[in-house]
Amino acid sequence: MAKAPPPAEPIEPGPRHAERLVGHDAALAAFHAAWRGGRLHHAWLIGGPAGIGKATLAFRIARWVLAGGPGTDASLALPPSHPAFRKVAIGSHPDLAVLERNENAKTGRMRTEIVVDDVRTLASFLRLTPAESDWRVAIVDPADDLNREAANALLKILEEPPPRALLLLVAHAPGRLLPTIRSRCRRLTLRPLAEGEVAALLDTLAPDVPPAERRAAAAIARGSVGRALTLAGEGASALKRALQEVIDRLPEVDPVAAHALADSLGRPGAEEEFALFMELLRDAVAARARAAATGGADRIAALRPLEEWGAVWENLGRLARMTAGLTLDRKQAVLSALSALRPGAVPDIP
Repeated sequence: MAKAPPPAEPIEPGPRHAERLVGHDAALAAFHAAWRGGRLHHAWLIGGPAGIGKATLAFRIARWVLAGGPGTDASLALPPSHPAFRKVAIGSHPDLAVLERNENAKTGRMRTEIVVDDVRTLASFLRLTPAESDWRVAIVDPADDLNREAANALLKILEEPPPRALLLLVAHAPGRLLPTIRSRCRRLTLRPLAEGEVAALLDTLAPDVPPAERRAAAAIARGSVGRALTLAGEGASALKRALQEVIDRLPEVDPVAAHALADSLGRPGAEEEFALFMELLRDAVAARARAAATGGADRIAALRPLEEWGAVWENLGRLARMTAGLTLDRKQAVLSALSALRPGAVPDIP
C-alpha cells in the first residue's frame, strides 16, 4: 500500500499573512486621514524597534491601498478572503514589490545588505502602469539594510516619484538613514507594545508554549512580539539557563563550560541560536550597567564601573554584527564574548 503524503506545511505566520495589528492605532489613523483627505504622501517611513509590527503595518497599508481603500474604517483591515489579501499573502500581487535582502546568485548565500541593482529594478517596477489596482506599492524591509549605493538610488526615486506610486520604508533605526531620505518621507513612529499586548499575542501565536514560558517571554521582550516569539521558542530556555550559570560564576569563567557552549553555538545550522545568545548576553550586560548606574545591590554589577559595562555592551553588539555579516567563526566569537565578562576584559573583535 502506498504511503499517504505528509500533511502540507502550514504557512509560517508573518507580516504578509497577519490579520491583526496590535497597539498602533495612531499610525493607522494618520495614514487613513491622509488618504481620505487626498493628501497621500508618496513615501512613508515606518520606524521603531525590531519586532513591534512595522512590517505588519506596511503590508496592512499595502493591501488596503491595492484594494482601493475600501470603506471608512481607520483600521485598514481587509478580510483574509479578499483577493488583495490573498495575493499579497502569497506574493503574487502584480502591483506590489517587496525590496529586501536576497540570495547572492554567485555565492548561494544570503546577502548582508540590499544592493543597488535591486533598487534599480524597483525603480523600473514603479514606473509601470498598475496592472490590477490604481497604485504601485513598494515595501523596503528594512531600509536599514540598504548599502550606500542602494540608498542613493532609492533617494533618486524619492526625489522624482512616479505617479500613483507609494513607497513604504520600514526602519529599525531611522536616524541612521540618509538625512535626505528621511526628509522626503512622512514619518510613522511606532512604540514598543505593552507587556499585556505582547502576552495576548503570544497566546494566539504560540499556543503550544507553556503559559509560564509565554508570560516570562513577554516580560523580557521589551515590547517586541518578534523577540517574544524567539524567547518563547524551543531552545531559548536552555540558552537562558546556560547564560545564567555563566553570569552566576563571575568573576570567573569556567573554561570547560565556555567551550561546551561555544561548540554548541558554533555548529552548522546554529546561526539563530547564536544570534539569540548574543542578544541575551547583551541584555544581561545592560541589566548590570543599569544596576551600576543606580547603585543597586547587584554583586555582578559591582565587579566593574558603569563605563566598562557600557563598553562591553557596545563591543558585544559589534562582535555579533561582524560575526553574522562576515560569516566569522561563531565558536571563537562566543569564547571572546564570554571572556569579555571578566573584569577589565573587552571582546576580541576580529
